Amino acid sequence: MGVESRLFSSESVTVGHPDKVADRISDAVLDDVLSQDPNSRVACETFCPGGSAIFVGGEITTSGWVDIERIAKDLIRETGYTNPDYGLDYRTVTVSNLVKPQVPEIAQGVNEGEGLHKEQGAGDQGHMFGFAIKEADEYMPLPIMLAHKLAHRLETVRNDGTISYLRPDGKIQVTVEYGANGKPVGVHTIVVSTQHNKGVEHGQIVADVKEHVILPIAGNLVSDSTSYHINPTGSFVIGGPAGDAGLTGRKIIVDTYGGGSLLYRAGHGGGAFSGKDPSKVDRSAAYAARYIAKNIIAADLADVCEVQLAYAIGVAEPVSVMVNTFGTGKGITEGQLAKKVRDNFPLKPADIISHFDLKRPIYLAAAVYGHFGRSEFPWEKLDKVDVLQK
Repeated sequence: MGVESRLFSSESVTVGHPDKVADRISDAVLDDVLSQDPNSRVACETFCPGGSAIFVGGEITTSGWVDIERIAKDLIRETGYTNPDYGLDYRTVTVSNLVKPQVPEIAQGVNEGEGLHKEQGAGDQGHMFGFAIKEADEYMPLPIMLAHKLAHRLETVRNDGTISYLRPDGKIQVTVEYGANGKPVGVHTIVVSTQHNKGVEHGQIVADVKEHVILPIAGNLVSDSTSYHINPTGSFVIGGPAGDAGLTGRKIIVDTYGGGSLLYRAGHGGGAFSGKDPSKVDRSAAYAARYIAKNIIAADLADVCEVQLAYAIGVAEPVSVMVNTFGTGKGITEGQLAKKVRDNFPLKPADIISHFDLKRPIYLAAAVYGHFGRSEFPWEKLDKVDVLQK
């Protein structure tokens, strides 16, 4: 590492990580409910305290019928927990349904024509952040994008049999080296912890992960000086909820921007995404904020952009809109950008939901490998660039 260089790290996890098992069950429930009744209200929380029991709670109001046990067990099976030796088996796990309806006082603030305000209001108070940066092709920080791609690759080689002895749980951490100018110059360190079958030699795991996971994704960014820590405890047989309890909403930085980049921290309001229908601005407004920030960067009005939206429960208009370009703005002030945002982007909950068509079952796919930087999601569209450049 050069004298003037500095480091920044981000992490990602695979589908079998206990927190992601919880996130994905919550979003599988949400998708199932929305497929029956698009106007459902869902705030679904999952707790996976071990290998024998899963608890699903929260609030659901819907005209559909939700088979929580079936959804949870199907998700566990698809994740790969199909063997008692893994500590969690979809055939033997007990699923407890603790769901109740949404509180009417919340509903009246969200339902159009009810409460103090007649428009559909925000499902809760809160502040949400969106972020974009010219650092990776996806307008995302490089450390988190590399971590997601490596985690997805780890899952791929498990599923297609390239590394046949892998089990579902896994974590990736990537440390990117930045030069004196704050630009990425390469990968300093990669940490991989991957669950595996009993009896596999540590040296084989190291060699296989380097060859089949790391080099295909990050081969052009690693060097002879790159450090690798692959299963640094030596063994990782017991994983998933059997090894560590999982809980919905405990990977919010993994889900968003990995903390940001070396010079630019990406904020987070604290609200999680998984298990929440789009009337919850924790989710929908965070998607809108990313959409705004990405379009600003793509319009070449700044090199880095953070957007904050804040809401009051039951009120449609955001109470504040903030645009921060960290001094990288080009020919336009942050105040002028904020006005452009208010004039040209959907900011009310109902408008956000309509613009992105959010009342449909698209959320399970987003529950792992990040909600941002993925072209399949509508909030990643660059359809406001021309408007912003006028």
